[in-house]
Amino acid sequence: MKLRDPCLSSEGAEVILATSSDEKYPPENIIDGNSETFWTTTGMFPQEFIISFHKCIRFSKLTILCYLVQTIRIEKSLSMDPVDFEKCVEKDLHYSEGELQTEEFSFPDCQATYLRFIIKSGFDHFVSVHRVMVDGMAEDM
Repeated sequence: MKLRDPCLSSEGAEVILATSSDEKYPPENIIDGNSETFWTTTGMFPQEFIISFHKCIRFSKLTILCYLVQTIRIEKSLSMDPVDFEKCVEKDLHYSEGELQTEEFSFPDCQATYLRFIIKSGFDHFVSVHRVMVDGMAEDM
């Protein structure tokens, strides 16, 4: 079966929670498939967002495109509701002036119905998340 990106709104993904919102830079931009659009935070940390797949997905790789993110934690849940999250990874990211941060994470045979991203700190007061991409496919639960 061909791997797809279940982290796209066109595939049914939805941002069901974001701790900050600006009408010009809404959290839905994270899953629109366009790295030119983005969600921006509003100045305090931690900040978080949750992506719902509305079904179980199996994936092995996750990539996030962001800017000015210093420390990020990624958690997953297999529950039918966005509860009981388990830590997947927490990492301090590197920053290069004027360049998007592209961070790739490998997860051997990971399953999730929800992913929670917690931005614990930034290199500035505001950070942006441009895309989250997942190599995966829907699973039968």
